[in-house]
Formats: sequence, C-alpha cells, structure tokens
Amino acid sequence: KKTLEIESYFSKKIIKRDSLMVNSGSSANLLIFQALVNPKLNLLKKGDKILIPAICWSTSLWPIIQSGLKPIFVDIDKKTLNISILDLKKKINKKVKGLMLVHALGNCTEMSEILKICKKKKLILIEDACEAMGSKYKNKYLGTFGEFSSFSFYSSHQISSGEGGMITARSLEDYEILKALRAHGWSRDRDDHKKILRKN
Repeated sequence: KKTLEIESYFSKKIIKRDSLMVNSGSSANLLIFQALVNPKLNLLKKGDKILIPAICWSTSLWPIIQSGLKPIFVDIDKKTLNISILDLKKKINKKVKGLMLVHALGNCTEMSEILKICKKKKLILIEDACEAMGSKYKNKYLGTFGEFSSFSFYSSHQISSGEGGMITARSLEDYEILKALRAHGWSRDRDDHKKILRKN
C-alpha cells in the first residue's frame, strides 16, 4: 500500500507522468534498458549504440552493456560536468539510436538543444535523474524530457528512504511493460491483467 501511495504522490506532485517504484536507481536504469530491447516494444536492437556522458555512474553505463547495446562515451562540459553538446554532435552516426543523459550533481546541459538533436536524429532520450530530483531546466523538472527517466532515494540523494528508486515513462504501453519486468514477467500488476488472462 505504501509503495502505491508513493508512486501516486510522485506521479501527481513531482513528475506528472506514470511512475513505478523499484529497489534502487540502479535497478531503474536496468529496467529501462530491458524495456527498450523487449520484443513487445522493439525500440532497440542488439548492437545499437547509445551515447552516454564520460562522467556517469557504473549503473548508468552497465545496463546498456547488459542489454546487448554498445555504449559510446561523450566528453563533458567542464563547467557543468554534464554532456558536451559539441562532442555529442560529433559522435552521432547511423548506428546511434539513443542518448542516456546523466544529470550530474543536479545540473544539466542545454536541454532545448538536446531535444532538437534527438528529434532531428530520431534518438531515444533516457534521463538518469538520480542526482537531480527537483532540479529544473526552464521551469520544467529534469526527468520529464525523455521517454524514460530514473530517480534514486539512496541516502546521499535529495530525498532519501535509505534505498529505493523510481522509473517514469511517457507512454502508458512502456509503463505497463516496466510493470511486468519489475515482477519478472508476471502480468498481475498490469492494468490489462484480466485481458491478458483471457487471451491465454
């Protein structure tokens, strides 16, 4: 019951999109990439390249590898410690399918420019906002720009429960896939659980 309360509060008051609680921000990142390569969504395929800033956390990087994708490091802007847009543009090619932003220390890069690049190059944008809960860019919360975002309630972060994490998804279909993945493939928590049972 408490988990559902927290998910509901997070969705309504903080992020304004569907939210799913997990045991850590690390698990949130893993489930995001597992959803992206899931055959149901089929958004990414083995070998696709994902851009990620050179300053990141191991569990921002490793889920990319675990999901059969290839991480490509992008240099950072020394003033913000976030991804360098100049180097980002140099690293994009036809094999690059996604961009994993890591909002270091609650800061971010020029999100307006990032959104233009992602739209033009058809890149899936994922935000690791584990260090940026409550931070805004032009009055919009970090974690609301991408298709998916991850947050952490670890003891060193802005809001702590000792452990815990949250995933948010823009699309309801993505959210339902994440629900099933969180439960190791079970459909019982999905909104369409009864419909799935009837199909089977």
